[in-house]
Amino acid sequence: MRKFNIVWIMMVGACLLMLVGYNDQTKRVHNPDMVSIAHRGASGFAPENTRSAFSKGVELQADYLECDIHLSKDGELIIMHDEKIDRTTSGSGFIKDYTLAELRELDAGSSFSEEFQGEQIMTLNELLDEFYEQIGLLIELKYPENYPGIEERVVSLLKNYEDLSSIIIQSFDVDSMKKIHTMLPELEVAVLVHPSESILSAKKLDELTSFASYINFNVSFLNKRMVDKVHERGGKVFVWSKKDKKLVAKAQKYGVDGIISDFTKWPIDEPIYLVQE
Repeated sequence: MRKFNIVWIMMVGACLLMLVGYNDQTKRVHNPDMVSIAHRGASGFAPENTRSAFSKGVELQADYLECDIHLSKDGELIIMHDEKIDRTTSGSGFIKDYTLAELRELDAGSSFSEEFQGEQIMTLNELLDEFYEQIGLLIELKYPENYPGIEERVVSLLKNYEDLSSIIIQSFDVDSMKKIHTMLPELEVAVLVHPSESILSAKKLDELTSFASYINFNVSFLNKRMVDKVHERGGKVFVWSKKDKKLVAKAQKYGVDGIISDFTKWPIDEPIYLVQE
């Protein structure tokens, strides 16, 4: 009887170990073929583009943190998606009309949840100080045409870092990315493609891949042929989209190199959730 009990306990223990292993795998496994980019940080868990969202992205083992950059009235590189502060902070108006000190006074967390009340905006300097050696950074220049000199400010900041292999700069503005590449050729740049322009000609692809390491698309307007053509030219493709399981499957089928998402995992039994630009 005692022998039976011992055997039974060992079998139960083995089953529990298997279950624990399975559950851990379900929660933590990455898709090994694609880079995981936390969109505005892990913005499904914390206020977008804030320290809390970036910290959560690191905790969830994303490969990159994605963020958006503007210039303040006094020329500071401010991390925020919109050019206006209304949607995500307690203030109103355009970032460019506020100094950094004034922006610091805003609550950038309560609009997401009262749990994050008092969360402050971040600057690109602070993001680099805190996360540079922990995780890759995908930095988007928003509306660079509205911020003369923003490329020079970004390059001046990044020149303080010896190894730029974990940093990518992206924008919809092709001229801005050409400018960045010319000033700092060792830094990888990415061109974001508007959905209405997703079918690129061979000539356009040749132009873009001559200086950009990544050509990034909304996956809803992408086809495998376009992904293959970028790859043929030595480029890579990151995608973003709305929350849709089928579109995630499409991205995986097309063999893209990474997904920009507000969740930073590819669980086995659940879809990855994406967010619109």
